[in-house]
Amino acid sequence: MFNRTSWWLAAALAAGLLGCRDSRPLGAGRIPATVRVVDARATYATKAVFYNLRAAAGKTISFGQQDATQYGIGWHDQPDRSDLKSVCGSHPALYGRDVAELVNARRRGRPATDSGLTRHRQLVVEAYQRGGLNTFCWHMDNYVTGRNFYDTTAAVAAILPGGAQHAAYWRDLAVIADYFRHLRAPGGRSVPVIFRPFHEHTGSWFWWGKRHCTPAEFVRLWQFTVRYLRDEQGVRNLLFAYSPDRVPNMREYFERHPGDAFVDVLGFDDYGDFNTIPAGPNRGVATLDSIVVEARRRGKVAALTEAGLEKLTAPN
Repeated sequence: MFNRTSWWLAAALAAGLLGCRDSRPLGAGRIPATVRVVDARATYATKAVFYNLRAAAGKTISFGQQDATQYGIGWHDQPDRSDLKSVCGSHPALYGRDVAELVNARRRGRPATDSGLTRHRQLVVEAYQRGGLNTFCWHMDNYVTGRNFYDTTAAVAAILPGGAQHAAYWRDLAVIADYFRHLRAPGGRSVPVIFRPFHEHTGSWFWWGKRHCTPAEFVRLWQFTVRYLRDEQGVRNLLFAYSPDRVPNMREYFERHPGDAFVDVLGFDDYGDFNTIPAGPNRGVATLDSIVVEARRRGKVAALTEAGLEKLTAPN
């Protein structure tokens, strides 16, 4: 799910445990040859992010927030500000964003030089320059009806190759590819990004959710998206994150997994299990334990990719 307000009223508790304290590249020659990411031709900086995240596993947890430097409680678009910095003294390690802002702006005819899009890009680059890591989800409008992502009219089959809306999806992917390719810091270095499409697909509140497409359709869509961005568009600064919502077991977690060759990060979105302090074991924590085991076994990064608490009911 996604509720922008809940990220902020949670008193900065919205977490994305993907970041690392310093995601800038390691020195030349420091990445072992055994490090494998979805894109074998990814930039050195992108591979370094993956290497650093895996190296930090079991040692540190890095904290993130959605739209951290874009707006907050009582402010909007102020230099070097975030609610997290106001409360804790420093910006988050991870900065969550949404490519829907970019896609929808282009659909409305706004050029790449639009001041809002320019500012969006600037925030991403600034996060990278201070040692942070950017991750993007995508709340896609429904391609069949034109309504928002909560319209659950079946649309996955329509945007697959051969589908009636495939050309529209292809055009939006091209916009995203252009944006990611041109994310560059001063000096020309490409900014690494974690891309997290089709999130919470084990639920059915989005049109790409489990009741609105088959497992085969979902896998095909994921693989097409990766191949298009990587092989046809040549985007070299992406890591790809897989993030179901709550699941009863790991069989369902992996039911629509597109394969290890198409995933760098094994993530998990969970709001419900962390809303209260349970009397017994927390199911969300148990799922995270299982994801960590699978990530280690498969050579991936493990993450809690979305969580939040809108109303703090426990005084401690």
